[in-house]
Amino acid sequence: MGIPDFHPAVTDWFRSRFDGPTPVQQRAWPAIRSGRHALLAAPTGSGKTLAAFLASIDALVREAEGGPLPDEVRVLYVSPLKALSNDIRKNLEEPLAGIQERVLRPLGIRAAVRTGDTPTAERARMRRQPPHILVTTPESLYILLTSASGRQMLATVRTVIVDELHALADNKRGAHLMLSLERLGALCAEPPLRVGISATQKPIGRMVEFLLGDRAERCEVVDTGFVRERDLAVELPASALSPVMAGEVWSEIYDRLAELVRGHRSTLIFVNTRRLAERVARHLAERLDPQQVTAHHGSLAREHRLDAEQRLKAGQLKALVATASLELGIDIGDVDLCCQIGSPREIATFLQRVGRSGHGVAAVPRGRLFPLSRDDLVECAALLDAVRREELDAIRPQGAALDVLAQQIVAEVAAREWPVDDLYALMRRAAPYRELTGERFEQVVRMLADGFTTRRGRHSLHVHYDAVNGLLRGRAGARLTAITNGGAIPDQFDYDVVLLPEELAIGTLNEDFAFESLPGDIFQLGNTSYRIIKVETGRVLVEDARGQPPNIPFWFGEAPGRSDELSLAVSRLRDAVAGWLEEGAAHAVQRLEQALGLSAAAGAQLVEYLGAARVALGELPTREAIILERFFDEVGDSHLVIHSAYGSRINRAWGLALRKRFCRKFNYELQAAALEDSI
Repeated sequence: MGIPDFHPAVTDWFRSRFDGPTPVQQRAWPAIRSGRHALLAAPTGSGKTLAAFLASIDALVREAEGGPLPDEVRVLYVSPLKALSNDIRKNLEEPLAGIQERVLRPLGIRAAVRTGDTPTAERARMRRQPPHILVTTPESLYILLTSASGRQMLATVRTVIVDELHALADNKRGAHLMLSLERLGALCAEPPLRVGISATQKPIGRMVEFLLGDRAERCEVVDTGFVRERDLAVELPASALSPVMAGEVWSEIYDRLAELVRGHRSTLIFVNTRRLAERVARHLAERLDPQQVTAHHGSLAREHRLDAEQRLKAGQLKALVATASLELGIDIGDVDLCCQIGSPREIATFLQRVGRSGHGVAAVPRGRLFPLSRDDLVECAALLDAVRREELDAIRPQGAALDVLAQQIVAEVAAREWPVDDLYALMRRAAPYRELTGERFEQVVRMLADGFTTRRGRHSLHVHYDAVNGLLRGRAGARLTAITNGGAIPDQFDYDVVLLPEELAIGTLNEDFAFESLPGDIFQLGNTSYRIIKVETGRVLVEDARGQPPNIPFWFGEAPGRSDELSLAVSRLRDAVAGWLEEGAAHAVQRLEQALGLSAAAGAQLVEYLGAARVALGELPTREAIILERFFDEVGDSHLVIHSAYGSRINRAWGLALRKRFCRKFNYELQAAALEDSI
């Protein structure tokens, strides 16, 4: 199947750039052009984003040939990352410029980005002359829908493209976005066409429900799977792994990373925390050219992140150390290799990160896993086994988050008057709120209308509820409250880092780290050392420390928990190794090499560790076998360990419940902690 009947200029540009359409493009274009909602599920690097965009661009080109396009937003693209938004804008400019070269008259098709990073002057320009394609984030979409000028701009949207749908479906940001899309549908003359994009999603039917909400319209599912050829392996240091990584072992990991970086044109190194990103970037910079290594994470300023992305894309960076800020579908050029330091805790996350390498249609992604402990080695081996079995984490869509609902109610009634029953029907169309009862909705509305009483009077009266006529109106200040308190991303209470004398914002620090810092302290941010001059309320004033040895900042509450599917894979691997050990350790190592492709050294360490655990505990803990172990430490204190392979999300909740039960039963205060495999 070839290219559909696009405008000749669009077809000519596409053929000049690509050998032919990919399967997802062949199936998506007819569906989108016929006006059907679509969900595109395909591996990373298969052209999904272009599949979603090109049909809309073709429609704009055809309309522009008939006369000047009106200054209206026609296509709205929503992505969960600001970095992804900026990347899409650049990738739109290339096809638009290429198509323009192939037509006689100016098309005048404009694309623009509206995120929290967009300068004030550019926002004002958009209000005066709206773009035809608007790229934004869920939070900025909410703000636009709440402001008068933003609503005027969005009232003409015909197509909404939601990228990386899986990253939003299981959290409050997804619930927030779906309510925003329902508000957008009520604002437009006709509800816009919805196109969802994701490389990793399961089950597909649930994702369709999440995208469309409570409506009977047909959705074309374009599912070409998530499986593709990959080059994956586990990398181990020369020294044996231990429960806590020694400094010498870290040095061996850094040396191996530097060796891999030198052997490739460009390498993307993923870590699970911002602190580790800064630490790895510093040690790699010592082993390589400091100008060819830097860090990329959400606490760095927009300018640094954009500069890092462009330098990597241009081949000026040999290595970029990143957190989840780069794991989604950003085009960062021809990355040869992706390294993952420590288990990423989810199968889909690993596939997304490895997919950043070999991002072309015919390229083969290359990934290397670096375990950081013996338990991490077991988890990494189980992760490779899950990938080999073509397994994927199941997405569990967010339920009816009432705090998000309250935000959206205040925002919508601040913009216009609503009958209560009509607003309830509108909100229930969003997938997370399909089961929302009228009674619960009424309670939320009453709370927003009545506020709460303190000694100083009544507060938080955001809406006026006309119960006689069944109408909701926004009170004075409701719009400002909605705009300044919107979104579902928790406030981190970070301090801005300002470089003097330029007064240049270079990033943020956790407030606890800022509190504990003193003038003269040196810390690292973005692979650069800074000396603290002064700590003010909300700001840390710094100067360039000119390469002096720094401390590494810390940020709280960011390490991910293991998914249920990966926990199941860990349990399955333990069970398999226990069976193989019946025929001897050498047999178990051989089976690990054959089944998972582990090296002999990795297999030997894994078998030695699980074999010792089996001897000590009687059997290996799995999801079917929970083992309780009691021991005494050096000072005689008693410890109880519950070996549970259910992952930290369950273990933390279970640990809290057990701790409270112990305290009540024995009237004795004790401490509890939970990890992925134990309490």
